[in-house]
Amino acid sequence: MRKIFLSMFALMFCVIPLLSVGAQGTAEYKLLTVYTALPESELPTYFSQFEKDTGIKIQYVRLSAGELLARVRAEKNNPQASVWFGGSYDNFVPASKEGLLEAYQSPELKNIPKVYWDPEGFANPFYVGAIGFACNTEWFKKKGLPYPTSWDDLLKPEFKSQISMAHPGTSGTSYTILATIVQMRGEEGAWKYFTALNQNIRQYTKSGVTPPMDVGLGEAAIGITFSHDGLKPAFEGYPVAMSFPKDGTGYEIGCMALIKNGPAKETANGKRFIDWMLSKRGQDLFETSKSFRIPVNTLATPPKGAISVDSLKVINYDAVWAGQNRTRLVEQFTKVVAAASNLK
Repeated sequence: MRKIFLSMFALMFCVIPLLSVGAQGTAEYKLLTVYTALPESELPTYFSQFEKDTGIKIQYVRLSAGELLARVRAEKNNPQASVWFGGSYDNFVPASKEGLLEAYQSPELKNIPKVYWDPEGFANPFYVGAIGFACNTEWFKKKGLPYPTSWDDLLKPEFKSQISMAHPGTSGTSYTILATIVQMRGEEGAWKYFTALNQNIRQYTKSGVTPPMDVGLGEAAIGITFSHDGLKPAFEGYPVAMSFPKDGTGYEIGCMALIKNGPAKETANGKRFIDWMLSKRGQDLFETSKSFRIPVNTLATPPKGAISVDSLKVINYDAVWAGQNRTRLVEQFTKVVAAASNLK
């Protein structure tokens, strides 16, 4: 009997830290499970501050955006997480159409331009960023070459095996790259372009944050990436500079959403996290995390050194179309250009 009592006491002791008593005397669950596509280095800034502000502890799994979508699909009948945090809106479009997301629009949207809103009411936008070229300054200085300033510049023979790009099958970043070129050149022109670019690709990576890291370490001369991911290694002291295509580029609206039928006891915490991350309080942390993401809340302050999408020549990127055609375009890329095998 004494052993049973001690076992029950130990179990109660383990559970108690996850609960607290609210103002009405009801138990509040103090845990939130998140799937995220943001870089590992940024997450402690947001998650630790959220826990300090709310008492809610976040447990998370980090995946590239394409992997995250695949995991949520695989868990459709038994979701293991409550919030999908980060990744381009392109990835949320098919997820909402497939019934994988729970409709929720934060009241914080009142401070966010409507151009970034999800008309279907599932995804909540929290940053924007444009596609550009991360360049290794030392390599270009040694070669005496100018940085690429157009998409066709990447096809030059001097860049053979010197370009790092993620595979669009696993990376949200590279799917945005793929959808950008298709929208700029049409599908036939896009497959011709990527077939030619493939001759200069050093390696297709799994995650979109890897190419600028390859550039910083001198393993590639150019990485095709989002501006915020390219600026991070430069801030950390690596020989990296950003260049952007003058003929136009695409951009992402980074989003988050509730996963449908996620753990019921976490639902309120999931909404609270989304609201918090969209608030000025959460968005101002882009400066602290040195992520160089552009906040969408008009009350927030952009990080020092960040590159505004408004300062670049961006195309009228159709994220809804991109999301609706994701599976088909990725399958075609894999068939025509490069298979998604042995990615790192």
